[in-house]
Amino acid sequence: MRTNDKEHVDAFTQLASATDEFEQYQNVHAVRIAELADEIAQHFLLASRDRRSLRAAALLHDLGEAAMERDYIQRAGALSDEERIDLQRHPVIGEQESARAGADRATNLLVRWHHEWWNGGGYPDGLRGDEIPLAGRILRLADSYVSLTANRPFRAAYSAAAARQMIIERAGIEFDPRVVQSFLQLELTEQAEPLDEVEPVTAPYENKELFSSFMK
Repeated sequence: MRTNDKEHVDAFTQLASATDEFEQYQNVHAVRIAELADEIAQHFLLASRDRRSLRAAALLHDLGEAAMERDYIQRAGALSDEERIDLQRHPVIGEQESARAGADRATNLLVRWHHEWWNGGGYPDGLRGDEIPLAGRILRLADSYVSLTANRPFRAAYSAAAARQMIIERAGIEFDPRVVQSFLQLELTEQAEPLDEVEPVTAPYENKELFSSFMK
């Protein structure tokens, strides 16, 4: 099946909305990721087919979390070690759910790999560097930035400036430095400040070793 068919795009958007609601995002989340990821992808002159798969993967990236239906995802407070290990299953489950939703293989793999790190410290497959498709590296950054600038049950939104600084500090660790460089060149508009109404925090984040899109 083709991820650019209108019926699939509509279905993916509905799934994204349901996932956003489950994760308790107060504003659209996956759609913002798709928009930011596509902007970065254009800097790299990605082919239109690859951009379509990337946008679809952004919409479906956390489908595994919704499928798992774990209470701790919606809970304020840090995860236990057992919960963290359990949550790391969500990209693989998401890959399966993405396939069931009719996404193409490229989209499914991007869903699987959206938590892989540039230095090999991510999951589920421990890919590093160019082993991670460029679209996957773009999705990793877009997911993190949009998540950081949104309110979560366990923290308030970070300011755009604080989130950008976090991204810079993780270049070469979590993020491809070239993707970071392209991201910093963007003139962010809607993404420039948190969309949620709660006053964002600007203090440095804690526990940098566990930095991720869910920030627990």
